[in-house]
Amino acid sequence: MNPEIHGWVKSKSLNNMMTHSTRTLLTCLTLLVVSAACSKPPSPATNSASQSAVAPAGSPAAQKITSEGVVKAVAQRVEIPAGGSAEATVRLTIQSGYHVNANPPTFPYLKATVLEISPSEGVSVAFITYPKAEEKKFAFAEKPLAVYEGDTDLKPTLKSDKTAKKGERSIPARLRIQACDDQVCYPPGTLELAIPVNVK
Repeated sequence: MNPEIHGWVKSKSLNNMMTHSTRTLLTCLTLLVVSAACSKPPSPATNSASQSAVAPAGSPAAQKITSEGVVKAVAQRVEIPAGGSAEATVRLTIQSGYHVNANPPTFPYLKATVLEISPSEGVSVAFITYPKAEEKKFAFAEKPLAVYEGDTDLKPTLKSDKTAKKGERSIPARLRIQACDDQVCYPPGTLELAIPVNVK
């Protein structure tokens, strides 16, 4: 065969092969684009199902239990004669299913319920009477524990100086508590409150 003819035939074959490869590649790309365009997005039902698997931040499972969160303390108003004393009342309301350690607690490692009252405007604390404890058995302790549950009253006796100015005032106080349920005890906490006092 003439060398020029042989070269032309070889070149023509290469061109045909390249054209065939290009067509195949373009066909594959076209199929990919069409396939992507026709694919369905996830249905709303699928989305809602996947979202419902995560607990919302405000759900009970996501909320952390604290001693301060399950105990409330409110002081009742008290009247004290100048130079005299009177018994005040601080009511504890402990959420159902929880308790706080009594004062004194059964074991030294348990944090007792303690009321601290700061002297202010000629009024100070003489002493504090804690309520009688309930004895209850819990899974985490080898013997019954002294606790307070539900509503219980602490009775601080306040005294005023003879020179105390007459009239209304708020005496700052703190309540130190450790709340527990029937399985575990939670980290101790502190509640800030004020005792309304009228010096007469």
